[in-house]
Amino acid sequence: MGINERKEREKEELQKSILTAAREVFLEKGFDQTSIRSIAQKIEYSPTTIYLYFKDKDAIIYALHTEGFQLLVSKMEVLNSVENPFERLKAMGRIYLQFAADHPDYYDLMFVQNSPMNKLDEDDETWKEGMVAFEGLKWTIQECMEQKYLPFEDAEVGAYMVWATMHGMINLYDRGRCKVLDEVKREKIVDLAFSEFLKLLDSYNR
Repeated sequence: MGINERKEREKEELQKSILTAAREVFLEKGFDQTSIRSIAQKIEYSPTTIYLYFKDKDAIIYALHTEGFQLLVSKMEVLNSVENPFERLKAMGRIYLQFAADHPDYYDLMFVQNSPMNKLDEDDETWKEGMVAFEGLKWTIQECMEQKYLPFEDAEVGAYMVWATMHGMINLYDRGRCKVLDEVKREKIVDLAFSEFLKLLDSYNR
């Protein structure tokens, strides 16, 4: 291995270490209490070293949010073989819910925290990760419309409605707003609500 190749590998390894440390600090302390200094302490480097790889905390959080989208998209790949768009849509919802339950830290960065969007606004960039995920949903909705499974007039509006419904169920639960519900139902309210949502979508086929 040449010197340049070794240096590049060491750079990649340190960058991964920074992101791993940032993820751990985020889980331990929450977003507001995560700082460049706390991340640097985690990997026993100076804050100056962190700034050699990331401009600021928003850039680190954006990198973690990108990891989350890559993981979500990889889990959705199994649906490529599902020909029936309505069955694909329902399975997509189940995967989305399971992802949120299994990876609440990633979900928070991807769909709740403002930090990743702040970086995009600052750099005047398109939200590529969000677009990939949303286009997959919109394409499925479009197919459902064409095959008369759903009565929507606009695939983008329909996709937004489905996404907003799913996100609302997840976020209300994750943010502790379900304490108003019956205690017996509370722990499984997201799954129960999703089942009812599917029944609603199914009713359009009758």
